[in-house]
Amino acid sequence: MTDLAQQGPRLVDARRWMQRRSTGVILCVVIAISSTHLANQLGGSTFLYALVLGVALNPLSADERVSPGIEFCARTVLRWGVSLLGARITISQISGLGVAPVLVTLAAVTSTILFGALMATWLKLPLWKGLLSGGATAICGASAALAIAAALPRGPEKERFTLVVVVTVTALSTLAMAVYPLFAEMLSLTVPQAGLFLGGTIHDVAQVVAAGFMLSDDTGKYATIVKLFRVALLTLVVAGTAYAYRRDGGPTAKRASLFPWFLVIFLVLVIFNSLDLLPASGASSASAGSKWFLLIAISALGAKSSFGKLAAAGWRSAILLISETLWIAIFVLLCIRWLP
Repeated sequence: MTDLAQQGPRLVDARRWMQRRSTGVILCVVIAISSTHLANQLGGSTFLYALVLGVALNPLSADERVSPGIEFCARTVLRWGVSLLGARITISQISGLGVAPVLVTLAAVTSTILFGALMATWLKLPLWKGLLSGGATAICGASAALAIAAALPRGPEKERFTLVVVVTVTALSTLAMAVYPLFAEMLSLTVPQAGLFLGGTIHDVAQVVAAGFMLSDDTGKYATIVKLFRVALLTLVVAGTAYAYRRDGGPTAKRASLFPWFLVIFLVLVIFNSLDLLPASGASSASAGSKWFLLIAISALGAKSSFGKLAAAGWRSAILLISETLWIAIFVLLCIRWLP
């Protein structure tokens, strides 16, 4: 009888918890579905549509019936989306690239993050903005921006800048998807060289795939594997960010985990997928779930901001992201020219 008596209040609390968040969650899901429909009908980035629709509905976030659900999507749903990215990656894919492409990719990712930090300092921006934008540019665009932001301390400035990064890297990645294959043909790059260039420089996974297969099936496959290796490096960057900022709130602040739970799930999925312990249907479902969770999270982040707040980011943020994009492209091209 005691257990039954205890379960009653717990069920009531759980029902209240869900009711407080349901309206905001439904709003974010509707935005995600609408953005997918728009992308299918008009073309373009689903993430960008979700962000614009979310920002347009920003006034609703002030309603106390909506805000708890938006916050839930912007934090918890976001972390689940990042964690499920691990189902796309296997260790054998990465090892099949060979030593030189792996080293070039590692150097490109590392140098871009360092370049972002230096550029932020030169532009008189906070260092964390350089790390966030550099990590997004170096790894996987919007997904990396969201994951790295999740490891940074909370704050309205972080949320605004994260949205700016998502918008800018999505736009730059779309431009790169159209232009970079033309550069690869103009420079007469071989299939491995073109795959390394496209997979090592374009921000978003889907746009790497599109750009690679514009040239050939072999280039598309090679570029995709290079890109997935960049995604795998997300764990190191997020862990490093969490370590660097785990006491940012001051000496009395709670120490953040070096490996947040969503990062642990990411690594577990990579290992399971590499050992063939994850069924093909499970990997496919996890990949699709990751896309939807991230889409819902971006919808929530958009709903928490406004066009005025995005514009307030200023010209320095735009210069920072454009310069990082140019850096990684030039760096990879120079490495390709120096490789035997």
